[in-house]
Amino acid sequence: MEKKLKLWDATMIVMGSMIGSGIFIVSSDIMRNLGSGYWLIVVWLLTALMTVEAAISYGELSAMFPKAGGQYTYITEIFGKMMGFLYGWGLFTVIQTGTIAAVAVAFGKFTAYLIPSLNDSAPLFQSGSFKITWIQILAIAIILLLSFINTRGVQSGKMLQNIFTSSKIVALIGLIALGFILVEHSQLASNFQFGWEAFQNFGTEVKGHKESASWLPISGPTVLGGIAAAMVGSVFSSVAWENVTFVSGEIENPRKNVVRAMIIGTISVMILYLLVNLVYLNTLTRDEIAFAANDRVAVASAEKIFGNAGTIIMAVLVMISTFGCVNGIILAGARVFQTMAKDGLFLKAAIKNNRFNVPANSLWMQGIWASLLCLSGQYGDLLDMISFVIVLFYMLTVFGVIYLRIKKPNLERGYKTWLYPITPAIYLIIGISFCVLLFIYKPQYTWPGLGLILIGLPVYLFINKKSS
Repeated sequence: MEKKLKLWDATMIVMGSMIGSGIFIVSSDIMRNLGSGYWLIVVWLLTALMTVEAAISYGELSAMFPKAGGQYTYITEIFGKMMGFLYGWGLFTVIQTGTIAAVAVAFGKFTAYLIPSLNDSAPLFQSGSFKITWIQILAIAIILLLSFINTRGVQSGKMLQNIFTSSKIVALIGLIALGFILVEHSQLASNFQFGWEAFQNFGTEVKGHKESASWLPISGPTVLGGIAAAMVGSVFSSVAWENVTFVSGEIENPRKNVVRAMIIGTISVMILYLLVNLVYLNTLTRDEIAFAANDRVAVASAEKIFGNAGTIIMAVLVMISTFGCVNGIILAGARVFQTMAKDGLFLKAAIKNNRFNVPANSLWMQGIWASLLCLSGQYGDLLDMISFVIVLFYMLTVFGVIYLRIKKPNLERGYKTWLYPITPAIYLIIGISFCVLLFIYKPQYTWPGLGLILIGLPVYLFINKKSS
């Protein structure tokens, strides 16, 4: 692999892959689960702590194994090929491709704000509940376009990534500043008036839309369940930073620049996320956050800041954000499937680089499967499950840092995890608490995703039997 990505490029991959559509939507669900400005911020702070702790821990592994494949390589090197395959299986079937599909469809939905006929036109095809809409077709077009651009060389992909990520960072900073400057009536005091009291309100259906019902006080175990359920959205909005490890083989001085990019990128994004949520709390009431139309809390906030033009401004911002996010995830993911193919765990056609020295076949395989997930309409259900699965693999990888320190203390480490073992231990404590609470209070988020990963076991055994 040619080393064409510098520290700036790597940081843009981290930030661009993280900032998609989630930050503009998921705070509504968090508010419905906990009903207080304090708790909204606590959920994002917990997510920020988890994210940065994981990135700091991954840095040690990125310095030890500075090659393409990233997290797949770390898991394989530490825990063996079967565990590496299960991670790669989950990545291809839903984690990477499902995220591409979901964010591309979000691009289509926000484009429909600017072109209402996308929403208003009849489905191209419908059979029962299954239908194909113009929004899905637009999402597929974006996936295929960005897959094609990335087949033209890493230079093309990185240029696009840098432009769109820089644009959305500047736009978010502008939104944050104007969210305090232009708003006449701040709602911060009313949103923080309940202190640490927690409430739940899942609303009632009125003509196809959710409207606020009574806010019910909650305490004890119900609060813990509410935090876990709320974190499903915030965690999903904060993943994909590890995508930069997938392209380690193309980054200059990967032993240093991968960890730098992860730490700079995750800290920067989580600060932006916290400030954006303060804008929501400043511009909107508790009910307006919890029951924003279609959970588009950012649109509701932008309308308070910019008036009627707010909808268009936010639609353009989300389109820029999601376009850049899809590009970053497409660019990075294909390198994992190529590495798996070299290990005999994926289709052999994925191994070959094209004349631009990028894994074009792997890019197209990823893009076609993501497009099929767009058509299926099931990516949303799949993504509800994968925050749990993603955290499981994050925990496994972070545990790998501790495992290697004990088992192979003399291995060369170009970078050592800050405040070891406190940093990985804190991540594991929060991660285990999150997963256990989901198992107890929200099993619908856990068992299906776990089942999907376990389906990979017979697939692995079949591949091994074939190759032996």
